[in-house]
Amino acid sequence: MTHHLKMSIVAFCLFPGMSMAEEQKDSTHLLREVVITAHQPNRDIIPVQTLSGEELTRLNSNSVADALRYFSGIQVKDYGGVGGIKTVNIRSMGTNHTGVVYDGVELGNAQNGQIDLGQFSLDNIEAISLYNGQKSEILQPAKDFGSAGSIYMRTRAPHFDENETYHARAAVRFGSFDLLNPSALIELKLSERVSASLSAEWLNSSGKYKFRYRRVTPAGELAYDTTAVRQNGDINATRIEFNAHGALNNGSWTFKAYNYNSERGVPGAIVNNVWRRGERVWDTNSFVQGRYTASFGKFTTLNNIKYAFYRTHYVNNDDKQVKVDNLYRQKEIYFSSANELGILENWSMSASYDLMWNTLDADVYGFVKPDRLSQYLSVATAIDLDRIKAQASGLLTLIHDKIKGQESPRDKHVLTPAIFLNGYPLRNRDFSIRVFYKKSFRMPTFNDLYYADMGNSKLTPEHVTQYNAGLLYDHSSTGAFIAAARMSIDCYYNKVKDKIVAYPKGQQFRWTMLNLGLVDIRGLDATALLTVNPAKELYITARLQYTFQRAIDITNPADNYYRDQIPYIPRNSGSVVANAQWRGWSLNYSWIYVGERYNQQENIRYNYTQPWYTSDISLSKDLRIGKVVLRGLIEVNNLLSQDYDVILNYPMPKRNYRFTITAEI
Repeated sequence: MTHHLKMSIVAFCLFPGMSMAEEQKDSTHLLREVVITAHQPNRDIIPVQTLSGEELTRLNSNSVADALRYFSGIQVKDYGGVGGIKTVNIRSMGTNHTGVVYDGVELGNAQNGQIDLGQFSLDNIEAISLYNGQKSEILQPAKDFGSAGSIYMRTRAPHFDENETYHARAAVRFGSFDLLNPSALIELKLSERVSASLSAEWLNSSGKYKFRYRRVTPAGELAYDTTAVRQNGDINATRIEFNAHGALNNGSWTFKAYNYNSERGVPGAIVNNVWRRGERVWDTNSFVQGRYTASFGKFTTLNNIKYAFYRTHYVNNDDKQVKVDNLYRQKEIYFSSANELGILENWSMSASYDLMWNTLDADVYGFVKPDRLSQYLSVATAIDLDRIKAQASGLLTLIHDKIKGQESPRDKHVLTPAIFLNGYPLRNRDFSIRVFYKKSFRMPTFNDLYYADMGNSKLTPEHVTQYNAGLLYDHSSTGAFIAAARMSIDCYYNKVKDKIVAYPKGQQFRWTMLNLGLVDIRGLDATALLTVNPAKELYITARLQYTFQRAIDITNPADNYYRDQIPYIPRNSGSVVANAQWRGWSLNYSWIYVGERYNQQENIRYNYTQPWYTSDISLSKDLRIGKVVLRGLIEVNNLLSQDYDVILNYPMPKRNYRFTITAEI
């Protein structure tokens, strides 16, 4: 079958959305434990928010999902406790429209499309970036052009000074819920061109915490008010990660081997006075991936290859539910080749091809064992006219599914274009204007379509159209009282056709799926950052994020929930982070707010979910003894001991504590 790929005009918009931390291409200066990021002429064109380095360590975050709460335009679904599932949703478009990229290769889960970000520790993460639209590069895998929004996680890469041959770090974190979390990292310089690192971590927690369960009837009367201890939230997990990096005459290569093993309870919903659940999950997530990049004059090539194996064992021994004991095996093979050619000094083009094969097997009666072959072909171009930068791309997606014992569904082929523009009206480039338009497409997952207990073979693929317009002011000055100031505002409109929504179906591991039809999303993201230097060696930074979203169902005027806000999307949310650093001391305070929401499609009083907010505070001290750098960190989370649910009937912990000791050579 022949398909015609139409290419739109390029447009790539600059957004230096870096707060106090930039991408790898930026230079970082150390001023007595204070990290300041210098601006480079090559700023990001597409809207981006980034946390990296010291800023990550100060945010009272244990996992990647925790850190993402501080980005604007994001909703994190947290089902409670250390071991609870944590997924992320960008601008109300759904988890499956969010690409999660780990060291240059996207993480996959063809089974349910849910990347549990709670499984990724910050212990070895150097930077986390959030892009709306797509990344600010045209040299990237074709699949990366297909996400409506992307999260990029970059692990720490070894850097050695002269005469250094190794680095080592050991840390132990302990605290509430019987938490014990030791980790270790060693980096070796094997030769002038080759280095390697090995990172290992163990996480163990009982997950038991007190919570208050209080519900009021629609009439305003108190139904019940109970204090209990959260059960079945325990976790025992290990992570081992090996990385190798090599330099070539005209490029570089990297190799990664990753293994994550966990046994955890699944903390169920607190309903009908049921406090304990019998669900348990054993996860084994393993993958190996390689990356090669090289430049030959004006031509650059980037190639990725990956093999992944995911094993999930799910057991439900609840007396009041059907007993379940299922084993799922998922395999993935992925290859990508991206190539860029510089046509003129300020104009370049790229073409990428990705091939991915996914299969899922399960010991479930009547399971159809689906196979999916996905192909992605992209072309993109970028142009830099000094005060105007532009990028455009077109992505052709080809999907072929095959299922056992049944007629295979029809192949899908979809073309999705994107255009990005960025302009600098002032000579100093502190102020910029950006706009973008993008279409994206995502297939229903294997569980959406084929799983007997919850699949819906009549689901149709989702189509998203995005519009964005924004302003940015970004200024920095070395040695001045105001060391850095940054403000941005983005207005956006997203239209999602045949939106697929997943709801927990009694058991958290399983979901019910349905198409909402048409969803209209209008919103505003605002960010501000200010760093001042009021005295010698004293730096104070304040960071604010605010999001407004109106995400309504406009499918059918006859529905009771027509033009109602879709489930779990707040109209208002935001965060405030303040930090003070002085002579190795660091004091950090953060406040997160999520406004009122509805837990079902109808926005009626019975489905109303109250707003919540939390305050976290931490204090750390760095101390150098010879070649050893020591750090002590004390964290108090949910300082005011608020009672709240992110998801209805999944109560979150009250006030809790963590202590961390780190030694690094």
